[in-house]
Amino acid sequence: MLRVLGSPKRLCDGISRRDLLQAGGISLLGLGLDDLNRAAGSPLSPAPFRDDRPTAKHVILLFLYGAASQLDTFDPKPDAPDDIRGPFSTIATRLPGVRLSEHLPRLAAALDRVAVVRSMSHPYPIHGVAYAVTGIDRVDIPMELNRHDIRHWPYFGSVLDYLDDTGSPRPQGEGLGVRGRLSSVPRTIHLPWLQSTRSAPHQRAGYFGGFLGPRYNPVVAEFVGGTATAPTYRPDDPHSGIAAGGRFEIAHTALAPDLTLDRLNGRVRLMEQFDQQLRHLDEATATASLGRSRQLALSVTTSPALRQALDLEREPLRLRERYGQHLFGQSTLQARRLIEAGARLVSVHWDEWGLSDGAWDTHEKQTVRLKNELCPGFDQAFTALLDDLEQRGMLDETLVVCMTEHGRTPLAERRGDSLDGRNHWSECYSILLAGGGVARGRIVGASDGRGAYPSERPVSPKDILCTIYHALGIDPHRTIPDRLGRPMPLVAEGSVVRELLG
Repeated sequence: MLRVLGSPKRLCDGISRRDLLQAGGISLLGLGLDDLNRAAGSPLSPAPFRDDRPTAKHVILLFLYGAASQLDTFDPKPDAPDDIRGPFSTIATRLPGVRLSEHLPRLAAALDRVAVVRSMSHPYPIHGVAYAVTGIDRVDIPMELNRHDIRHWPYFGSVLDYLDDTGSPRPQGEGLGVRGRLSSVPRTIHLPWLQSTRSAPHQRAGYFGGFLGPRYNPVVAEFVGGTATAPTYRPDDPHSGIAAGGRFEIAHTALAPDLTLDRLNGRVRLMEQFDQQLRHLDEATATASLGRSRQLALSVTTSPALRQALDLEREPLRLRERYGQHLFGQSTLQARRLIEAGARLVSVHWDEWGLSDGAWDTHEKQTVRLKNELCPGFDQAFTALLDDLEQRGMLDETLVVCMTEHGRTPLAERRGDSLDGRNHWSECYSILLAGGGVARGRIVGASDGRGAYPSERPVSPKDILCTIYHALGIDPHRTIPDRLGRPMPLVAEGSVVRELLG
């Protein structure tokens, strides 16, 4: 029997989540880590993958949710018929013979530092973020709309966190922590809010722990602030512009109003005494989960490095304006700051706002949205990130990946301004990569004359995940245990896209 603050609690295999929270000190700290849930299976650590190639140390993932139209952005077809070509002209780039949409002038001038895959293809024309960012081999609409579906596999950032947590060796282990210890800056962070929580009615899947359990969900840095400028699509959408003073906060980690650092330290000492009583439960799933969550609570509450990294006011106004005074721009700048502070992976999700069918899901008003908001915002932030990383000497060790879950139909809908758009299309679309060992100025694959199907070198999202793991020095075909302890590959299928590597 163990007594904590006079309350008897019996520790056994059937201990409740509430009891663990009370005894373990999350509530003692005055912290609300509801989004850092606890669960997981026993860790397994297969032999690490050995690779002598230079590898990336960090990843910044930029995700254009809703599916960017390949024909109106990265793979225009200026010689196609009007109803396929779309309303925009094209411009030359730094790569001879390669053209982009006229609304991506900065990217056109920087394309010699970027790799473009123009032959992305898969069979699921749904908003399958989970299919794009996890190793799972198939998805369906019920899974897309239910992040708690037990069939989900873990986000690749969750896998990286798991591998670090279980002590798997890395070619470049600097600042990644050791088994059982969390660094002062979380290793995997997601911006600008928990996915799909600013729109209705769907709560979509993607950046979650899957079969590794919710304790391996990324830490979320939420945007706090108001909007500015008139939106092009939805009222108050911060992707159109944000007001001065906008900032990011790690959710639910503020100290309680009456909790000073002295009192916090006293409670930490109490928890250390509690830990001595839990040594006989060291292998228990609940205990391991509690320990990780509590360490995270302490690190994000007391870390000067994290507080400084989250303070965008430390950046010169000129640089903030270069990224763009809109949510995607400031989120991208925040991602660079977090990587510089020690995070391993930061994902920036251009998410829906207000209702579903927003962001890059351009079923309607596509022309005005792409022209005035989507393309300019992306063009500004993406190229600012490349410039910023390169000027700081970080680009070679930071892999930048810009994904979208699928493309848009070659045949556009032109039935009036309100229905100006394209439908879902997963047979062919484009993504971008840069830095972190990626070949500069390379076009991988090609689409046919309508942008409908790959004409050479089809590439699947699984191939891209394999390539990301490989760039980080991890064998994408190694295994981790699922909920039943069965060995599962990090990626169900696919292979490294060697043409992307420099």
